[in-house]
Amino acid sequence: MRIDPVLTTEEINYFMKEALAEARKAESIGEVPIGAVIVQNGQIIARGYNHREIDQKATAHAELLAIEAANETLDSFRLENTTLFVTLEPCVMCAGAIVNARIPQVYYGADDPKGGAVRSLHHLLEDSRLNHRVDVHTEVMAQESGQLLQQFFQAIRLRQKTRKVAQREK
Repeated sequence: MRIDPVLTTEEINYFMKEALAEARKAESIGEVPIGAVIVQNGQIIARGYNHREIDQKATAHAELLAIEAANETLDSFRLENTTLFVTLEPCVMCAGAIVNARIPQVYYGADDPKGGAVRSLHHLLEDSRLNHRVDVHTEVMAQESGQLLQQFFQAIRLRQKTRKVAQREK
């Protein structure tokens, strides 16, 4: 398995900022702000952001959409020479796709204590029982990623509260 050369802190931050830009695209259309980019040889080859609500598909997660785009770009399901950057710890479904795509490195931002399958609830990407293991780098720009999610859900709760108050006043 060949992994991209060791990335510098500057490169890691650049690619995570690009993933955050994808997350902001999701937020701008009312989706949970999670974004992902896939890098090969220092270049972004695929991007994705959540589309679950828009597409009404449970599988329209940022990571899966980026993986599918990279599969198309490389004309292969094997993404052996790539690195995935994602703003939130991948869930079980996305972690499974990462393993099956043979992605050797993953950098992610915020931990997901309710659904994370990389470190929080499970350790799927490093499970020795699976046919592929992933080099995992956690908490990359975690504050920015977490803050984006917190603000998104705070805004939703505020809208819901405002609606309830308006209904009571009718």
